[in-house]
Amino acid sequence: MSSKNDTFASLGIRDSIKEVLSVLGYEKPTPIQKASIPVLLEGGDLLAQAQTGTGKTAAFALPILTNIVLKEVYPQALVLVPTRELAIQVAESFQRYAKGMSGFHVLPIYGGQDYRGQLKALKRGVHVVVGTPGRVMDHLRRGTLLIDKIKAAVLDEADEMLKMGFQEDVEWILAHIKSEHQTALFSATIPSAIRRVASKYLSKVREIKIQPQEIAVDTIEQSYLLVEQHNKLEALTRFLELEDFEAILIFTRTKLATDELAEKLKARGYAAAAMNGDMKQQAREKVIACMKRKTLDIIVATEVAARGLDIQRLTHVINYDMPYDAETYVHRIGRTGRAGRKGKALLLVTPRETRMLRDIERVTRKKLTALTPPSISEINKKRDDAFITKVLQVITTKDLQLSRVLVEKIAHDSEYAEHDVAAALAYMAQKQKPLKEGRADSLYLPPLREHGSKPKFKKKYGNSSGSSSSKFKKRSTRGKSEGDYFGENSAPKKKRVSTNKDGVKSKGKYSAAKNKRNKSKK
Repeated sequence: MSSKNDTFASLGIRDSIKEVLSVLGYEKPTPIQKASIPVLLEGGDLLAQAQTGTGKTAAFALPILTNIVLKEVYPQALVLVPTRELAIQVAESFQRYAKGMSGFHVLPIYGGQDYRGQLKALKRGVHVVVGTPGRVMDHLRRGTLLIDKIKAAVLDEADEMLKMGFQEDVEWILAHIKSEHQTALFSATIPSAIRRVASKYLSKVREIKIQPQEIAVDTIEQSYLLVEQHNKLEALTRFLELEDFEAILIFTRTKLATDELAEKLKARGYAAAAMNGDMKQQAREKVIACMKRKTLDIIVATEVAARGLDIQRLTHVINYDMPYDAETYVHRIGRTGRAGRKGKALLLVTPRETRMLRDIERVTRKKLTALTPPSISEINKKRDDAFITKVLQVITTKDLQLSRVLVEKIAHDSEYAEHDVAAALAYMAQKQKPLKEGRADSLYLPPLREHGSKPKFKKKYGNSSGSSSSKFKKRSTRGKSEGDYFGENSAPKKKRVSTNKDGVKSKGKYSAAKNKRNKSKK
């Protein structure tokens, strides 16, 4: 018998949010969500212990959004987080869950960001503020952030904030919330410092502890590729070129993305089809039947559309878009590696998503393998080998007498050698996947580094043969082309030209001295 809290519909959250969660593929609440949401909807204070990546953001965001009064455009909730990356991530989650709430506004505020944009947004009005302690304090002192009507305050990753030395800042902020409100602390661990804060600022507190679970993914080989967003398609197709697979399920976030990616893969010669919520059941069943009959090799799907999908020949699951939380990732990759079979899972990670990668590794207790970027030379070799194998198979298994006659006729009539004719035929056969020179390096970023370690950059970044390498410079990519970032398209530096007091141009000390001598001669 299922519990009354086994679905989001039973938790009492806003109807428009339930619809969004269904579209996002949230089938049922996680343990931390089941335990926290009812408490927060009732207005109680909460001290919750749960690992990162277990759905904590939704656990506090969904009750806050349910209680928001949209017509009152002032800060009604304040969420404190330890880092700018988490501030952005949490704010994006609020925006995503509130997709059906017209007029809702959330603002991330953190250090290193221009004040002007934050001030404009605060002046226009926001419902939820997600910020780092230092920048929130700055706005409170300036009087640009008003928290006199706050209904809910949340400390996310409270133990991390205290480790980073934010305890005094956090307490200062909590002390300045004078309105009647509820307070919730979410933390992976509950040290004594957290308990002191809780006892001081929380009343009639409910305490929840979610035990970390061992995730069974031993039969799945997990890896990731670190890649810029605009290079994802190229990275995916190069991976497919080198990987031996039988059938693949690729996950994207949106319905539109499934159609676009499936079409682009088909254009590159892959047997691919989209599966999303807009498809009728008959069309969905047809796609699955084609996959099982082996006339289709790749399905590009959203989380919702892939529900209940069970295909035995599925060897790979690829997360083209980062899942919203670690549990969704585990659920997705679990579609391969079933019934004792081995499976592979690939995650495409953009630079701003590295935090979620670490969350996934914590929840699964597995270190994902960073794949080496495939170079063009490796891809060319793979194509060469495959083409040679196909040609040799035809030679040994087919009657080629008529084909030989045709080649001899073309050679005789055109006065070209027979090997030239054979080369032309090989070119025609390879036209969809032409061999080419080039480098694959500029698709990728430096390898991720562990927290607290110094970045290491290799002078050369390519395959071991040295056929693919480029100088790797640590520099900003903002506003620059891909080639600029990797030092390939940089314009030559101009020599610095200065002028003397008479306005005469000079180049360095030698030119200045020469101008002085010429002037004295006159």
